[in-house]
Amino acid sequence: MVKIDLSIVIVSYNTKKVTEDCIESINRSLTNTKIKYEIVLVDNDSRDGSAQALQKIAQNKVNQLSYSQTGSNLGFGRGNNFGVKKAVGKYILLLNTDTIVLNRAIEKLYNFYVENEKEVHFLGAKLLNLDLTPQPSACRFFTLPVVFATLLLKGDYWGLTRSSPDKFCQVDWISGACIMTTKKHYQRLGGFDKNIFMYMEEVDLLYRAKKLGLNTFFYPASQIIHLGSASSNGKTFPILQVYKGFLFFYKKHYSIFHLFALRLILKFKALIAYLIGKIRGNQYLIKTYEEAFKLA
Repeated sequence: MVKIDLSIVIVSYNTKKVTEDCIESINRSLTNTKIKYEIVLVDNDSRDGSAQALQKIAQNKVNQLSYSQTGSNLGFGRGNNFGVKKAVGKYILLLNTDTIVLNRAIEKLYNFYVENEKEVHFLGAKLLNLDLTPQPSACRFFTLPVVFATLLLKGDYWGLTRSSPDKFCQVDWISGACIMTTKKHYQRLGGFDKNIFMYMEEVDLLYRAKKLGLNTFFYPASQIIHLGSASSNGKTFPILQVYKGFLFFYKKHYSIFHLFALRLILKFKALIAYLIGKIRGNQYLIKTYEEAFKLA
């Protein structure tokens, strides 16, 4: 039996086509490399025909791809936890289903990680949009000023909150779309918090990692396209999940004072967006931020 070096965990939910494209890009990227890898594909009870199509792919690539169904939609975090338990490699790559691996991106990420694993515990690639423009994926923890900048000052645009550096650097957290680590580190942290369904899982994970002295780095030499929002259910859903994520994170890690201040920021953002929706007659803004205001 071949010893597996790297387990690539992918969680799929109603993303049949992008998942197929992702798997194809992984295999293409790792062709003629020395890395012995497996793809651990976890299906979160998809209803778009994914099961039949992906099972067929798994049967054709028995030694490279394993397929498992969760039986229900566990969400992003629990889906990854499910996959990591099944993974047999020492090293783990958590990869979003809506990614396209460019050139030898995984090999570069893997080799760099293995060479520097004493100092580098979590490592992220440089994410790109489909047009190959940089996608912010090196991030700062969501302190109150960062939350304010994110929601009210277009912090990403100005590089105040998330950015895409051109040089290798240490960061607070990296996008959950692409995280390289070891199974040992992941299990030491208990994986993603099962109480977070979607959004903020990686922030919570890497915040806990930092508390334990584990470092997170950004490695731009490895580049991967991230399409984004492939399995989100409409526009309203992710915004409400982001609000829930912020609230959960602050309840878990910060004081009551900080939580109160966060609620004020969230309500202020929701109120502004709601009023803009009223002025413009935009029902999406009205409906979404009315719910968000109540949630905060």
